Amino acid sequence: MLMSECRSVLRVGDEVRFDGSDYRVVAISGTSVRLSSAGGEHLVVLTSHLMAAPDFEVVGATAGPEMTPFGLLDSLPEPVIAAAREWELHIVEAATGIGPVGAVRPEYDPATRTQTERFRAKVEELAAAGRPIGLRTLQRMRARYVEQGLWGLVDGRVLRESTPTGRIDERVVAAVRQELEAQTEISTGTRSRVIRRVSKALEDSYGPGVVPLPGRSTFYGLIEALSAGKHSFGSAVTRRQSANRPCRPFTATLAARPGEQVQIDSTPLDVMVTLEPGVVARADLTIAVDVATRTICAAVLRPVGTKAVDAALLLARMLVPEPMRPGWAAALAMSASRLPHGRLLSIDERMAQAAAKPVIVPDTITIDGGNVFVHPPTMKSSPPISPGSPHSTISTATNSGNAPASRARHPHAES
Repeated sequence: MLMSECRSVLRVGDEVRFDGSDYRVVAISGTSVRLSSAGGEHLVVLTSHLMAAPDFEVVGATAGPEMTPFGLLDSLPEPVIAAAREWELHIVEAATGIGPVGAVRPEYDPATRTQTERFRAKVEELAAAGRPIGLRTLQRMRARYVEQGLWGLVDGRVLRESTPTGRIDERVVAAVRQELEAQTEISTGTRSRVIRRVSKALEDSYGPGVVPLPGRSTFYGLIEALSAGKHSFGSAVTRRQSANRPCRPFTATLAARPGEQVQIDSTPLDVMVTLEPGVVARADLTIAVDVATRTICAAVLRPVGTKAVDAALLLARMLVPEPMRPGWAAALAMSASRLPHGRLLSIDERMAQAAAKPVIVPDTITIDGGNVFVHPPTMKSSPPISPGSPHSTISTATNSGNAPASRARHPHAES
């Protein structure tokens, strides 16, 4: 790479500017620098403190070379990089006389040819090879190569960022966006109607002929690009539902410790159950999930129509050990798990016959806007409740979504 030679280290004898005065470096020992001013003042400072000073500079030093952005080069297509490297060989030969194989050809010999003559010879060589280029263009390429390295020889057309609106006047783009937003609550129209309305709006705002309008095909292309995913010319129901979605992306809720956040949600199961009178009906599953450990803290299964008392029962079951039930395998007992059963038994005797489900006391409970969860009895019997959105009930919905299939395979499993 052709770079201006410069010193990248601080040496004894250098003149530096520090704290508003000029000093000479008289000694460097480890991480300390000894400075001496013309007036006889002596300072010993840490190198990091010296170089971090806002006014620090090495007097007379040239700017350091810019590193080639290899990460950006890796993102380019291979043919583009190959073309840049080919130009690099031409630039290096014209500037130094050294060819691709290390030999010096007579027309590029620095001992007999000036730099201008060598660059003219390179222009003639490229023209003979069917790649005409001007002398000034080649010299500008050399200047970019000196400043930026190989990146300066990359075809600039590849680096230009394309936009869906192209070079269309921004006022036209803004008017089209506004008109497409207005399509949400009105009946589905055509693209030609949008063009007519946009043209009239621009004339009313800026006057006739002031804003240049694109051609008809370009206008259609602009509308197509800006209306992507909005269903502006499709189903009105779908268009309004899409416009009603939250603007922020769906992200998983994070928690660092058990109980920091517990999510509660209720969902109907896609299976039928037989109630005591012999009536067949659907069931609701209300579930509480700890975000940090993904533990199902408690669950309540009841006929469709979850009530506030079910939510309160769910909260109560979260705070007490789950007792072993008849028919459960001994492997499901807390004493057979990795939980610290002996230590917990000294705290609560009920742990002796408890199942291997940890008791997690929630700090915050996240719910949706269901009336069941915001009912006064539920609110009074729980820790702080944070009414959330669809974003904050992802783990609960995921667990509930898997429940119907498992219930269908094991219809006699107890909740």
